[in-house]
Amino acid sequence: MTSPAHVAIIMDGNGRWAKARGLPRVAGHRAGVEALRNVVRAAPDLGINVLTVYAFSSENWSRPKSEVSDLMGLLKLFIRRDLAELHRHGVRVRVIGDRESLQPDIRGLLEEAETLTVDNGGLTLVIAFNYGSRDEIVRAARKLAEAALRGEILPHHIEAENVAGALDTAGIPDPDLVIRTSGELRLSNFLLWQAAYSELVFVPCYWPDFSREHLADALRDFAGRERRFGGLSSEEAVSPALAR
Repeated sequence: MTSPAHVAIIMDGNGRWAKARGLPRVAGHRAGVEALRNVVRAAPDLGINVLTVYAFSSENWSRPKSEVSDLMGLLKLFIRRDLAELHRHGVRVRVIGDRESLQPDIRGLLEEAETLTVDNGGLTLVIAFNYGSRDEIVRAARKLAEAALRGEILPHHIEAENVAGALDTAGIPDPDLVIRTSGELRLSNFLLWQAAYSELVFVPCYWPDFSREHLADALRDFAGRERRFGGLSSEEAVSPALAR
């Protein structure tokens, strides 16, 4: 089976998982952290080199303050509890998203995770935190505009490669596969540039119920697809009439 080198996951449905069980939303987020642990442990065994997870979007600040506070607390707990294990297993942590508006303690934890694991050669775990794809693209456009003003690049020389290099994900390959849990069928402002040719798999279960088996099923689905990147399928290439 051909495994995708880079898998990105929209971890959706924590709150609905908790509601279905008569539990507070924070219980769903706690269960979601455990699901994340299991997926991170399973990823290397399944041939995944890069795993990107949508941990906290730039739109999530609009949620009730108590829930945001709970999410920040879970992030701190995850890094303090899991960072040593990730480092021990050679996982490299990279964080994407806007850090400027984060509290110093949160920003410091994220930077600590990156610094400690920067030389690791195993799985790359990309955490999208305070991340929104439109915001990322706007920030990239500003970088390029500032470079043009400094005379470092001419506007008509800006190509797709320059934009990609100005994004938070510079140096990270685009995702081969994007998975979203909870049954919702949208990307929700996640990796809009990078996922231009990604395969999409939508899983009906809520994120806390997502398991190694669900991940393996999504990889099997991916392996059965033919990626054309705007070109022809193998059948169309052999029989041009099929492409008409």
